[in-house]
Amino acid sequence: MFDLDRWQEIFSSIRSNVLRTVLSGFTVALGLFIFIVLFGIGKGLQNAFTEGFARDAQNLISIVTGKTTIAYKGLQSDRQVTMNNDDYTFLVNVDKEKVGSSTPRYTANLLVKYGKESGNYQINGAQPEEQIIENRKMLEGRYLTPTDLDRKQNIAVIGRMVQRDLIKNGSPIGKELNINGTMFKVVGVFSDDGGDWDERHITVPITTLQQMRKGSDTVSINYIAYNDKLTPQEAIKYGDKLKDKLKAKKNVSPDDENGIRVWNNAQNMNDTFTFIAVLTAIVGFIGMGTLLAGIIGISNIMVYIVKERTKEIGVRKAIGAKPRSIVALIVQESVVITVVSGFIGVGLGVFALHLIGDSLEEYFIKSPSVGWGAIIMAFIALIFSGLIAGFVPAYRASRIKPIEALRTE
Repeated sequence: MFDLDRWQEIFSSIRSNVLRTVLSGFTVALGLFIFIVLFGIGKGLQNAFTEGFARDAQNLISIVTGKTTIAYKGLQSDRQVTMNNDDYTFLVNVDKEKVGSSTPRYTANLLVKYGKESGNYQINGAQPEEQIIENRKMLEGRYLTPTDLDRKQNIAVIGRMVQRDLIKNGSPIGKELNINGTMFKVVGVFSDDGGDWDERHITVPITTLQQMRKGSDTVSINYIAYNDKLTPQEAIKYGDKLKDKLKAKKNVSPDDENGIRVWNNAQNMNDTFTFIAVLTAIVGFIGMGTLLAGIIGISNIMVYIVKERTKEIGVRKAIGAKPRSIVALIVQESVVITVVSGFIGVGLGVFALHLIGDSLEEYFIKSPSVGWGAIIMAFIALIFSGLIAGFVPAYRASRIKPIEALRTE
């Protein structure tokens, strides 16, 4: 393998047959290039779908109520179902081990004033874990604490757009907002990946907002983020269990789809995982096809190369070259061409993905990339195929008698 004379002979053969070398290397480089670009785009699609679920907690179950559509247990249809604090506690305790984060939310659309500025904003009464549920990042200050709820504090955490609309200049921490005639001190500012709409929300302790609304204990929506150790199928069953239990508690027919409504991200995730699995299989199939095309291409070219060098092989055998040295020479040349071409294909593929970047984000392809594990496996497969592609025809040629080889046209 490290015979200097053999290496010189290999490079001499490559230099004297540039077109042949380029053709054999082109199939390898092209196969790896297409393989890397395809897998990178597939990864970009996965990234886009994953980010689509990242706006709120991916493992989120949302429970709301509406009007019944079916008469049940002596109660008429078209009955408004409402939830309260007890219902939230009931839901959390249905299967406590499966609960990750959770919060009830009481929502009101109220007039908010600061100095000469004013506007109507969605006020959310919630618990501290709303920050996790909504995937909010603090820009200044803090979020709610259990003490705020216990003491029914008049404090508010505002979205970035609320700060821009009302307070504008300077830090908003410590400033006071007039919310429907009650003064609230700003203790924090958050950003939200949901965009401007979600950043125009204001969060206050749910106990405070309920007290403002004539001591109501009404809850508009219950959020439960299930334990992320659950599989999508287990999470779907858990969500169905919550719905069934709450329907029974609220005397809503099991067949009524409007009285109690549940949105479970696990269902969307399950559908997405299925889609990604199918997409990965398709991309993998096409990628393997390009590699197979590269393998077939270099095999065909190596057959042609060996056939072209039959006379040369005959001369080598006539002057005493052993069959294994002939095989080793051709195989080594094949591997050299494959390795060099493979590096070129890998380099071009990675560079192409770098150039693509986020330019295809509007087509749901974000940050396309491919792992080095997949690249190395594909590279090894091509080298192995190049080895076989050179060995099979070389071995056959090495078995030809010198006189027959020399007669070959």
